[in-house]
Amino acid sequence: MSRDFYLNLAASGLRMPIAADLILHENRDAEAIKCDGRRLGKVIEETARRYRTPLAIPLMDLMLEKTILLRMFDTPAQDIPTYHFHSLPENASEIIRNRLSDPFDKRMQASVDAVGYIAHETDLTPMAMVIGPFSLMTKLLDDPITPVYLAGAGNTRDDDADIAVMEEMLDIGVRVILRSVEAQIDAGATAVMIAEPAANRVYLSPKQIDKGSDIFEEYVTAYNRKIKDYCDERGADLLFHCCGEITPYMLGQFNSLHPTLLSLGGSRILWEDAQITPKDIVLYGNMPSKSFYSDEVITLAQVEEMACELLSRMKQANHPFILGSECDVLNVEESREKIVRKVNAFCNCECS
Repeated sequence: MSRDFYLNLAASGLRMPIAADLILHENRDAEAIKCDGRRLGKVIEETARRYRTPLAIPLMDLMLEKTILLRMFDTPAQDIPTYHFHSLPENASEIIRNRLSDPFDKRMQASVDAVGYIAHETDLTPMAMVIGPFSLMTKLLDDPITPVYLAGAGNTRDDDADIAVMEEMLDIGVRVILRSVEAQIDAGATAVMIAEPAANRVYLSPKQIDKGSDIFEEYVTAYNRKIKDYCDERGADLLFHCCGEITPYMLGQFNSLHPTLLSLGGSRILWEDAQITPKDIVLYGNMPSKSFYSDEVITLAQVEEMACELLSRMKQANHPFILGSECDVLNVEESREKIVRKVNAFCNCECS
């Protein structure tokens, strides 16, 4: 697709959530569907049709690449969700090299097959979804903050073993992510969304960055640029998502990747971000969908008011914009009706 495709979507007034999880859980056998590529593809298709968007955005499942990686080290399946590395085997690189092309597990293969379904059996834009390298690293270590902080203070992997493990996790992680991207593009994806929520001020100290540390460039931007470069080689568009609390500097780093679309969380004031974001990058977001489960936190009327303000402010900012959720809209069964109502509200409300 050309960059104009996304700019035209913004100009058309498109509003849409990232909501495949919400639609998935209309089915009683949601977990089984996640392991069935065709049925999962139909859920993604239904989500796009429901919200009148040509973008077939997959589930934002940020465990997939962690699972791929840990299966290479023969980690028991039941341990994978909570497993953390404290050190790496001396032959870790050899293991990754020898097993990188191993068959995927059922869940990951279903995601690839769902992309194929969208690409070959619908007229929608087939999209890949992957976790960002920095966010994957934070899922692989029990304390990712300390080595990042030590590196920001000027220490190196030769000074501290935890820094060495953290950097090795980034190196291994990006190889696994690129394997995932490759498989999804081979299946037909023409766009790739990187979800990098951990690239924020909680994990990377703004004070250190302000003093001249390059930790964000080294540990976030550089690794995501590897994915961006691969997407460019394959002719796939890059969409970038970070719902974490970020600084203007961090926003500038995301902009340097030159995604076609930049998805930001509720902590950002998008009409201010529009002043420092290139006009050919569509801004997406940032309705506070993480709070939709509670009427005490945000009411339906407040959702409509916020949606109209965002639309008005972004029009005044004269920046390409698609109104959407700040992150994927997760199903919360006991609050499902409230969530659906609020998603529908910002997609359909009439603004003066």
